[in-house]
Amino acid sequence: MQSKHAKELMAAGKFEEAIPIYKRLTQAAPGNPGLLLNLALAEHMAGHEREAIPHFEAVLKTQPALAPALLSLAAARLALNQPEQAAEQYRKLTEISADDSRAWYGLGKSYEAIATDAFDRLSKANPRSPFVAALVADTRVHARRYSEALMLYQEALKQAPNLHGVHVALAEIYRKTGHSDWAEAEDSKERALPAADCAAHPAECQFVAGHDLQALHLPRTPSPEALYWRAKAANELALQAFFRLGQLPASVEFHQLQAEIARNQNQHMQSVKEWRAALDLAPGDPRLEQELAVSLFLAKDFKAALEAAAGPLKRNPRSPELNFVMGDSWLRLEEPEKAAPYLEAALAADPKLLEADASLGLALARLGKYAEAVRHLEKSLELDEDGSLHYQLARAYQAAGSGEKARAAMAQYQEILKRKKLAPPQ
Repeated sequence: MQSKHAKELMAAGKFEEAIPIYKRLTQAAPGNPGLLLNLALAEHMAGHEREAIPHFEAVLKTQPALAPALLSLAAARLALNQPEQAAEQYRKLTEISADDSRAWYGLGKSYEAIATDAFDRLSKANPRSPFVAALVADTRVHARRYSEALMLYQEALKQAPNLHGVHVALAEIYRKTGHSDWAEAEDSKERALPAADCAAHPAECQFVAGHDLQALHLPRTPSPEALYWRAKAANELALQAFFRLGQLPASVEFHQLQAEIARNQNQHMQSVKEWRAALDLAPGDPRLEQELAVSLFLAKDFKAALEAAAGPLKRNPRSPELNFVMGDSWLRLEEPEKAAPYLEAALAADPKLLEADASLGLALARLGKYAEAVRHLEKSLELDEDGSLHYQLARAYQAAGSGEKARAAMAQYQEILKRKKLAPPQ
């Protein structure tokens, strides 16, 4: 009877309520791997990854090829920012089930996380290094921001003229922009580079030879160069995993990947299309519904975003992302009194969500609550790239009777306009 009730709770998405039931059941039957797996799944679905991991591992000791345990263990590792361990689990799953779209998607995301970690460590060690410039240039290419990528690659070559792969990247940009003669010149420069010294530069040699898994390995004290090649290798492995995903029949994971790529390229309506295709395959999935709402919001379809966010917000009323989407959408639809409660809820769930501070500050100012607006606008100023927040803060200061602060904020606003060469709002 208890087992049936726990299954019903899981089916209803009430994972927290299922956990104590499964704990009691596993205590009553400690050698039952099925009950232990159910407990681990409930903990994982409720976000208790640290508690779930040892339970998944215990299940896999008796059933090492059990796909649900491998998949969920990998996802838990990835959620805890343990991408190498996650990649290991996902690789095992792809070997057991080569057509599992969830495994290939997870493997690609694990490699992406490894690359991100290597880049973060590299940028902290030396943000002005040629390796950082080259990696940032790679991201600009993926976003089709070719002029920025060109400048960054050229900066990298100034500091490291023998860095393999940069001329190839430049050649690819020139081909995409219709300059085949320049592309050929870059290819010639790449061929003319001296071969890497494999004793001094082992990671580079492994990467150039196509041994990406070996290039992932780091020495105990990694150099900036080793971190660079680790990031490059991880990104390449991610592309290989995603390519394999694209060869499989249409899946939730394939559409999710396409939606993420479209979002990163600011093609938000295409992202909306892909999230909807994913939901056709997994109706009612709350995570997919949330991402659809976010993409509608980013596409500036605020009425549709409100409608899409309402359902998942009922199931997860403390979600900072969903509350922000609701609140900022109402604000952009000129309904500040409806916006404020959602934005307050977003900040209650995540006090560091500066975008919610900015939006709430604007909403409060429109409601005539200038003293409250000031506090939130001040907190969000680091987001101000075009000067608009300083401008609104200056107006709020003035309305609240702080003339000196208003003048200072307006002066900062004018300075940002000069720096950005923007026209002031009418």
